[in-house]
Amino acid sequence: MKRMEIFGTLKKDMDAVERSLYASIEVESEALGEAAMHLLKAGGKRLRPAFVLLGGKFGTYELDRLQRIAVPLELIHMASLVHDDVIDNAQTRRGELTVKAKWDNRIAMYTGDYIYAKALEIVAGLDDPRIHRILAKAMVEMSIGEMEQIRDFFNSGQSIRRYLLRIRRKTALLIAVSCQLGALAAGASKEAARELYNYGYNVGMAFQIRDDLLDLCGTEKQIGKPPGSDIRQGNITIPVLYALQEESLREPLLSEIGRIHEANGRTDVSSAVAMIRNSTGIAKAEELADRYTQKALAALDRLPDIRARRHLRDIAHFVSRRTY
Repeated sequence: MKRMEIFGTLKKDMDAVERSLYASIEVESEALGEAAMHLLKAGGKRLRPAFVLLGGKFGTYELDRLQRIAVPLELIHMASLVHDDVIDNAQTRRGELTVKAKWDNRIAMYTGDYIYAKALEIVAGLDDPRIHRILAKAMVEMSIGEMEQIRDFFNSGQSIRRYLLRIRRKTALLIAVSCQLGALAAGASKEAARELYNYGYNVGMAFQIRDDLLDLCGTEKQIGKPPGSDIRQGNITIPVLYALQEESLREPLLSEIGRIHEANGRTDVSSAVAMIRNSTGIAKAEELADRYTQKALAALDRLPDIRARRHLRDIAHFVSRRTY
């Protein structure tokens, strides 16, 4: 999957970040190195590094310093994906075999651990304790979010509030701190760092809801995995929760979810996907994602009107309408 091509003036610096990412995972262990490289070559949008660099534009922009945050944040994101794929028993991601599918669960778990460790090693080069505290807290919250997702597998009775708290921890926080830490590392004002955090949090929430929608409404070519992967793995997402609120649909959809659960996900999910696609759950989830996008744009309006703000606005619009 290609990186987003909307950064314009950031392309040179994003290319430098990409080179640093490749350099960061060089390791003597052949198995670890191959697995980490496989994950990196699968691509990604590189949203988190871009947010770090754009956050840095609101202060004194120094690429070398910002790279010590941009690279670790992308590595943390990558490591979480490796661990996710083990928990979800996922075979493909971004159209490529996952590390656990290409090797095995043990290699995948150690690869994820190694990538986490490399992230911490790189960020240790920064002497600002605020950065370390914020990053450590975000990683703790991410771990809690992962455990909550496991706890809620096939839990059709979970509340929407519980779902939103989970995606806050799993996705939105890391995007929020990417924006915030870029600003702090560049010596931007506390006010700018706060609004950038608010922007990133709301973009992150919209991003995850859009991801949940794509899993149900996208094609395998678009999303790099079979549609309905979430429900097959037991991940009950916001369109499903909204669909379950429809009285006429609730019992047949619960029956389908129960059947998928009994089969441990090793069954056809097309009937459940069709039910959800034909429900009001899709429109309601899209409306919720749009509300988060509008909150993100409102936070931008409280920031200085510089080119980076316009790039951040472009990203928010990209997230709200992305098809991959």
